[in-house]
Amino acid sequence: MSTAPRPVDQRALDLDLTVAAILNAGTILAVAILATGVAAMAITGRSPLELPFPALDLARLPADIVALRPEGFLWLGLLAVIATPLSRVAASLVGYVRQGERTMVVISLAILGVIAASVCISLLLK
Repeated sequence: MSTAPRPVDQRALDLDLTVAAILNAGTILAVAILATGVAAMAITGRSPLELPFPALDLARLPADIVALRPEGFLWLGLLAVIATPLSRVAASLVGYVRQGERTMVVISLAILGVIAASVCISLLLK
């Protein structure tokens, strides 16, 4: 018994390829930034286990990067790790809206809502 091949939905395929590219680029970027931070720690003779490690300060982050401080690169790399799947959900949301996939739009919005709520709660508890 043979089955006929299903037609390829080009829009769904394009969305999958876009999401894959975002995840690939984000992962490579995050790893490169983190590796730069680790290399900077090695060059300066600092241990990754050195305590206390400076807390994340978004206002200080650009200055840390410009000054080539390892903690700036490590925090930026971690932010890139967090932003990669977030950008994947956002790209999927746009694709689902364009395709008219209402259920997936609602699911994507719910995921983004949970992330936004968790960020807000963490800022309130700070």
